[in-house]
Amino acid sequence: MKEYPIGLIPGPVQVPRKIREAWLADYGSSDLEREFFDLYAENQTLLQGLLGTKESVVITSGEAMSILWGALKSAISPGDRLLAVAGGLFGEGFADMGKDIGASVETVASEYDSLPDPEKVRAAALRFRPRIITAVHCETPSGTLTPLKTLGDIAREVDALFLVDFVSSGGGVAVDADSNHIDIGLLGSQKALSLPPSLSISTLSARAWEAIGQVRYSGYDAYLPWKNVPAHPSMPYTHDWHSMAALNVSLLSIMEEGREQVFARHSRAAELCRSAAREMGLRLFPVSETICSPTVSAFYVPEGWTWEKFDLALRGHGLAVGGNYGHLAGKVFRIGHMGSQADETLVKSGMEIIKGVLKR
Repeated sequence: MKEYPIGLIPGPVQVPRKIREAWLADYGSSDLEREFFDLYAENQTLLQGLLGTKESVVITSGEAMSILWGALKSAISPGDRLLAVAGGLFGEGFADMGKDIGASVETVASEYDSLPDPEKVRAAALRFRPRIITAVHCETPSGTLTPLKTLGDIAREVDALFLVDFVSSGGGVAVDADSNHIDIGLLGSQKALSLPPSLSISTLSARAWEAIGQVRYSGYDAYLPWKNVPAHPSMPYTHDWHSMAALNVSLLSIMEEGREQVFARHSRAAELCRSAAREMGLRLFPVSETICSPTVSAFYVPEGWTWEKFDLALRGHGLAVGGNYGHLAGKVFRIGHMGSQADETLVKSGMEIIKGVLKR
């Protein structure tokens, strides 16, 4: 497989050497070793600090899509009402998943280059009275960032659970799960945490656990078996010790740098990316830069280029960026400045390559 010196794909991100080295060690059994459960507990505590919660944190094996499904199946039953706040592909995905589970679903949607209207969300919530409201903090395909506080307040107003996908924002921007009334928060390891797509992380409030206890879903991706881990040293399945060790390296590095300093570094990298793009005439996809995420930027494919030819030209100069999905495929591309890639030197090098390709 070809490697690219400058990787700015919006996940999976480049994995730093010190994190990759965690896979070189030989560990014991994650089912039996006290050392593993101590590591799990330490990572829980570090994640609570990073994600702004005093509530439960569950760390499971597998890519983040597993917990998008697991969260819904654990928290709602067929016939329950789900209100999906959708500003993009993944927001709409929650609506589709809810329908597959058998929920009664309503969607408050916006165009992919803008954000859902909170007043429309409130009106729908007061009328529809959902059991759960879902939202996506950072819509990675669109490069937008949805404010969470108002949506969390609406969820409390109608006594609904608030489920948030912060897969592409957590660790790169404040999510503040408790103050934003997030009952179930979802994070993947392959974005701002700079790991491969090997772990999924969930924040769970007491309200969420109450609902999970009522639903009692028991599939492989269920939350209920994790409720008392690691206080009760028993795993629902054999865990990934190597990835947990790598996660510990990542979290300790973030805390050593400082949570706010990490967020500021992401903001600087994003501003550098968008400023350079403006100078070379690239057109930002979101209607306003004020709604852009600090972790990813989305731009229209330059005029006169197809995405395939543009991507090939960039890769020919050692730069890998991200394509897109759905109706944005071939029209909008993305630059990931998250985790290890929230680096001004790296981003500047990547933008210089884009500039050179466009000139030629």
